[in-house]
Amino acid sequence: MKLSFTTLGCPDWTWERIVDEASRLGYDGVELRGIAGELRLGRCEALREERLEASLAYAKERGIAICCLDTSCAFHDEERFDEAIEEGMETIDLAVRMGVSSIRVFGDSIADNARAQETVARVARGLQTLGDYAEDKAVQVLLETHGDFSSSDRVSEVLRQTSSPAIGVIWDIHHTFKYGGHESPAETWRRLGDDIRHAHIKDALGARPVLLGEGELPLPDWIALLREVGYDGWLSFEWEKRWHPEIEEPEVAFPAFIDYVRRYL
Repeated sequence: MKLSFTTLGCPDWTWERIVDEASRLGYDGVELRGIAGELRLGRCEALREERLEASLAYAKERGIAICCLDTSCAFHDEERFDEAIEEGMETIDLAVRMGVSSIRVFGDSIADNARAQETVARVARGLQTLGDYAEDKAVQVLLETHGDFSSSDRVSEVLRQTSSPAIGVIWDIHHTFKYGGHESPAETWRRLGDDIRHAHIKDALGARPVLLGEGELPLPDWIALLREVGYDGWLSFEWEKRWHPEIEEPEVAFPAFIDYVRRYL
């Protein structure tokens, strides 16, 4: 497994600081969810056309890969569906220019259970549209287990309505366990393992993020399962500092993640 952190955990850091800290702490890469306060990656200064080559060279020189580009694309909302597709295509194009193999998208929420099947079909349509666009570009479109699309049953329901080989899943253990009916890691892997391309790790007490090992999630069992099945993808630490400014600073959380995970790897 290769180790990364998402930049959600250091929302104000510059590109150079993100890369320098990842290299210094022994990470293999970073997952981009905004840079220096800007969430939309296509608008980040460090990734603009005139700076992109230099930014990529800076990361390469320090041995840091960019493992995934995270979008805000959520396909549940019919009124914002076209906007999500636009951002998704923009991010796929950026991934091509950066040589990044995947982008992250959401199903997200189901506002009306009576129209759940309609929402699932819309999410599948969004995934398929981006999957078709990404197929010949060597980019994968990954649906994160999140929100009302946390359970493996719901995610499987979406995937059954898609056909693009460019579509896969990001397994967020927090959401499948806490919001997906307390699924065991083995249960989630049995249903989704063939489609899991990337993994997010975090811990929590209730809704509050805490450092790994201080919360309620069965992280040792999860990591043991990933080792047992031979998962060799990215294990990405998602420290939600942008949404929870009161939690520990990245200077504390990022090295603590490395220390915790190395005990089990």
